Amino acid sequence: MNTLSRRQLLARAMGTALLPSFLPMAGALAARPALAQAPYPSRPVKWLVPYLAATGPDIAARILAEAVGPLLGQPIVIENRAGAAGNIGTRVAAKSPADGYTLLYTGTPLAANMHIYKNPGYDALKDFRHIMRLSSSDVGLVVHADSDIRTLDDLLARLKANPGQVDYASGGIGTPSHLGMEQFLSATRTKAMHVPYKGASELVNAILGHQVAFGMPIFAAAHPMIKAGKLRALAIAGPRRNPVAPQVPTLTELGVPGVELTSWGGLSVPAGTPDAVVNAIYKAFSEALRQPAVIAALQENGGLVDVRDSASFVQNIRQEMQLTEAMMKKVGLQPI
Repeated sequence: MNTLSRRQLLARAMGTALLPSFLPMAGALAARPALAQAPYPSRPVKWLVPYLAATGPDIAARILAEAVGPLLGQPIVIENRAGAAGNIGTRVAAKSPADGYTLLYTGTPLAANMHIYKNPGYDALKDFRHIMRLSSSDVGLVVHADSDIRTLDDLLARLKANPGQVDYASGGIGTPSHLGMEQFLSATRTKAMHVPYKGASELVNAILGHQVAFGMPIFAAAHPMIKAGKLRALAIAGPRRNPVAPQVPTLTELGVPGVELTSWGGLSVPAGTPDAVVNAIYKAFSEALRQPAVIAALQENGGLVDVRDSASFVQNIRQEMQLTEAMMKKVGLQPI
């Protein structure tokens, strides 16, 4: 009979001791289903706003973020990534993971930039899932409250007497404030000097600081200063008067038809974001936009709730791209 070595005895003892207890555990692990993914959202959600703080889009996003957070069960954190008429923040969003934790505030420049820029760095239709349109805001023609330009006729007289010498501010090349002004100048057969700034808030500040004579900011950015008596609105470049400033006539009423530009805001996510996540986001934002407090807050800042579903919103973006291309050809603008 062979004598077992000490090492062999130890190995048998360990195997005998461990085997009975290990096998049930292994069976339990094999039978256990794969761990389910955490429900969305399980952490804070980032909302990229590709414009400066205190602009119309930023104000609208913050109003909505405060209302949507409790509905989703996680805070919505606003992150401003301004620059290049919204291109910088939009590029960041396009390259972000498609998991619902990066939202994009989509503005009119998203579509316009596809023609304004030779290479905006993203594809407005292919790189995103456009969940819904949220709101809209008119574009207003404004001057400083103490300006001697008190009416549209005063402005036109100044422009015609000084062709190409009167300066106006925009929020950047390709923004509604730029495109709207080019439409206005074309329709009135006048010329002015374009001074682009980095967003609507800088545009408004340039007029307040007498750095430029006039501008055409989105009404949501200008309305607080109009209400405070620091800016004077000469006209609205929209199809009807704005309900928060019904005293301001439209350009059409004043004899300048065909200049109707509305700035809109929407909600998008990177392409490939799962349906279940998109549906959860859509449901929460839709519910928030029905809240009277949210509607009132948006209107107080010059914006209007203007909800459109995904299909309608995508069609809206396509139309904006076509309008921008046609407008650029009409006024002779070249891509940059």
